[in-house]
Amino acid sequence: MDRFKLIKEVGDGTFGSVWRAINKQNSEVVAVKKMKKKYYSFEECMSLREVKSLRRMNHPNIVKLKEVIRENDILYFIMEYMECNLYQLMKDRVKPFPESEVRNWCFQIFHALAYMHQRGYFHRDLKPENLLVSKDVIKLADFGLAREVSSVPPYTEYVSTRWYRAPEVLLQSSAYDSAVDMWAMGAIMAELLTLHPLFPGTSEADEIHKICNVIGSPDEQSWPQGLSLAQAMKYQFPQVKGNQLSEVMKSASSEAIDLVSSLCTWDPCKRPKATEVLQHTFFQGCTYVPPPVRPKASAPPKTPPFVGAKGVSENNVARRYSTGTLSTMKSHSTASTKLNSLSKTGVQRKLHMDRQAPQKSTRPTENSNKLTTSRVPARNSPGNPVLRHSRSLPETGRGAIQKVSSITEKLSHMSVTSRTRSTVKPAVPMLKAGLGKSDFLGKSDDIPPAKRLTRKLVS
Repeated sequence: MDRFKLIKEVGDGTFGSVWRAINKQNSEVVAVKKMKKKYYSFEECMSLREVKSLRRMNHPNIVKLKEVIRENDILYFIMEYMECNLYQLMKDRVKPFPESEVRNWCFQIFHALAYMHQRGYFHRDLKPENLLVSKDVIKLADFGLAREVSSVPPYTEYVSTRWYRAPEVLLQSSAYDSAVDMWAMGAIMAELLTLHPLFPGTSEADEIHKICNVIGSPDEQSWPQGLSLAQAMKYQFPQVKGNQLSEVMKSASSEAIDLVSSLCTWDPCKRPKATEVLQHTFFQGCTYVPPPVRPKASAPPKTPPFVGAKGVSENNVARRYSTGTLSTMKSHSTASTKLNSLSKTGVQRKLHMDRQAPQKSTRPTENSNKLTTSRVPARNSPGNPVLRHSRSLPETGRGAIQKVSSITEKLSHMSVTSRTRSTVKPAVPMLKAGLGKSDFLGKSDDIPPAKRLTRKLVS
């Protein structure tokens, strides 16, 4: 956390507080969410629903999780910063928002919900405080209560703020789905158009009563499952006919009232899906131009499985393992390449030495010839050395060179394969000038005896 400078606290909730901060390295303004609970392992942090859900979603209208930092058993979420939320915009406003602005916001939110629901998640805590706004862009935030559709019930009874809580949750249903998000969006949309909450209940019972006052009490035709839930908890619905939404939302258009009415329906099975809402006449003529979104390394799975702490740790191990495997394979291939190149170089070097060996064998002969012809006897030698004619020596050298060239030509036509067989070459005899015949060079002329020369040694 030394890289970030906390500036101001912008929010405080049940599970944590949110701060406006600046990244010291690149001067980027970010939001730092500091969790109130202590976390004693990083695997426990990565198994949180908020972390798992945000890691699997990459949408321009869903707030982005940049980093997860655990320091001194405190968990921090580094997220992109947004200017404000919808509640802050509504509380200081006198006149309702223009319907065009509400349409723009809701169109973006339903796009994000359609993306999230198709990937197997629903938010469960939609409210104006969790809808962040920057200029004309709005994004979903706070996925602390997000749940997977494929997860096994029972679910938690208490989800979302009471004013935006679906009736099946108020009646303590243990099995619900993404329809709770659609109910919440209907209540938020009505509040944006009127600047007043649609169902401002003070308790669960009062909340149900407020709902009945607006849309009427349910019956066997409208919601039979709801009556069973109420009977199971020994609750009896008030018999209220309800008012028309047009009387509550007087300044709203008929299309907006129709959409809110379909979203706030007793039976969750009769509520439209997010993809169906985007086709509603209220959004007719809307064109979705998504803001730029950061690229992601890998596409999220279509139906993400429920991954616990063990799964996350295994995922990390697999990721490290895959990286290690690639690096190991790379080093192995590099080593094998180097080994092959070395082996090839060794073979080439061996052939080169074989080709040079006969030439090396002739050099001592020439040197010995030179030494023999030019050596002066020592002063204490018993006698003068016998000097031989050097006329036949060049002939012997030419024969050796011809023989060596023939051997070199044979070696050049040899093919080197991976299964190299070491062939023992006959040792090239060292040639000494004036020692008669040589078996390696074949028959040669006899060296005639040299004349004995006497030479006075001048002291």
